[in-house]
Amino acid sequence: MAKLAPGLKLRLDPQDEYTHTPEAAKNYNESMYFNMYDPAQRIGGWFRIGNRPNEHYAEMSCCLYLPDGKVAFIFKRAEIASNDAMDAGGMRIDVIEPFRRLKVTFEGDACLLSDPHQMANPKKAFAENPMVKVAMSLDYTGVSPMDGGEIVNEDGSKLALDPEKSFLRGHYEQHMAAAGTISVDGRSWTVDGYGVRDKSWGPRHWQAISWYKWLPMNFGPDFGMVMTVSGTPDGQRASGMVFEDGRYWPIEDARIEAEFDENWYQKSLTAWCRTEKGEYRVDGKVLSLIPLRNRRTAPDGSMLSTRITEGMTEYRCNGKVGYGLSEFLDQVIDGVPVSVASSI
Repeated sequence: MAKLAPGLKLRLDPQDEYTHTPEAAKNYNESMYFNMYDPAQRIGGWFRIGNRPNEHYAEMSCCLYLPDGKVAFIFKRAEIASNDAMDAGGMRIDVIEPFRRLKVTFEGDACLLSDPHQMANPKKAFAENPMVKVAMSLDYTGVSPMDGGEIVNEDGSKLALDPEKSFLRGHYEQHMAAAGTISVDGRSWTVDGYGVRDKSWGPRHWQAISWYKWLPMNFGPDFGMVMTVSGTPDGQRASGMVFEDGRYWPIEDARIEAEFDENWYQKSLTAWCRTEKGEYRVDGKVLSLIPLRNRRTAPDGSMLSTRITEGMTEYRCNGKVGYGLSEFLDQVIDGVPVSVASSI
């Protein structure tokens, strides 16, 4: 978590693991996200439920990167009646022990993509690829402390937010171990690996941020990173932490440079960060990538388009090999991601 401005502090309570009472803002969002990768079997994925109770639906995503290079993906806007649970579209997230143990299950159909890049045009991708049965049950156990929480005023009162410009009110992350079973189209795997999870809540528009590059990485049970570089009207901002020696070391500065293909999808990257403990260089190679999008009509009638490229990535740092996602979010203007346009 980045250093806070004077007069602000972080508040984090075990009760935050459960759903909150929704705010009045129409775009109130409460989401939980998990990823994992089993390097021995070359299988992994990421999973998310984002409740939007004031809009009466939840965003549910299940994405599995398979050993043969195929990707099984499904997204639903599933109807919900309340914000009482993380349970939508065939996926359920249960808190077994706050800050320590959680469980993610899914059962339903997913689109099996031989070429994951096809999802740049979701209507066409779903029409031209088979839907297959998917079942998943993963037990997550924390290997690190928690990082983050809700930013509040010094007296504990909530911050005033403009819902139209907000991305979140509270947010935290944690490195995890993940074990369980995955079944796709009649094939089954017993998996054992590592991942990162996060939770956020508050008013959210995906278009409230210009761009970010988010790198959640795991190198085993005692070493990992979450590195973010984001773009704002005032310039770039770095945040995140390094998990080492049983604690989180806040990132004080960071850079992420990527090599792209002809579609501006990341192929490889070099990242650097500095903490109080030291400096770290990370080299990443994208193993498989799926491009996703979010669209919204603005109050003036214009169409706003956000692209999110989700790359399962192999990382190398200080002689260690790790795995995780490289998630690049961009607003797209005239077909070009804004983070790329700003550097051309």
